[in-house]
Amino acid sequence: MASLDRVKVLVLGDSGVGKSSLVHLLCQNQVLGNPSWTVGCSVDVRVHDYKEGTPEEKTYYIELWDVGGSVGSASSVKSTRAVFYNSVNGIILVHDLTNKKSSQNLYRWSLEALNRDLVPTGVLVTNGDYDREQFADNQIPLLVIGTKLDQIHEGKRHEVLTRTAFLAEDFNAEEINLVIEKRYFLREGNQIPGFPDRKRFGGGTLKSLHYD
Repeated sequence: MASLDRVKVLVLGDSGVGKSSLVHLLCQNQVLGNPSWTVGCSVDVRVHDYKEGTPEEKTYYIELWDVGGSVGSASSVKSTRAVFYNSVNGIILVHDLTNKKSSQNLYRWSLEALNRDLVPTGVLVTNGDYDREQFADNQIPLLVIGTKLDQIHEGKRHEVLTRTAFLAEDFNAEEINLVIEKRYFLREGNQIPGFPDRKRFGGGTLKSLHYD
């Protein structure tokens, strides 16, 4: 087999938002039956053929680094997590659409990862106002994924989706919102950017999500 280019993607977000289930589904093409809490970091791999079937086709070895913990952790825990943030090619930010706090904490997660040599101080979220300048110079691609959309009452979905659209805009990121029984995409298209329905090493398509 020819050598593959390695791509490292961090998967960040609060505990319980569905990171491990998402990573398992993307890499193994099957749902995670009994998800458990991630301690430290769990790494799974997906082989992806970029522009498959064209002269520009290229195979990438994508490592998805599922980082556990909480943004409220002690400084010693954050220092330990910093070793996971080296040589990153992309970041997936995962939040629970039924938990506004998990959405707000994405700012702190991203700041911790993008400024790994600095210790975040204070609260980055104040009455819904965010300092976009903190991410203005970021060159790392970001993808924001919201989970559990189906658990939000129909009457409140517009409000929640409007809020998450602004969230993605703050990060200058693409946005996807998922439900448990089917995929729901706020933006046009029917596939996750960079992760189309395709094989890992065998057959299979993207299936229903079970969240941790």
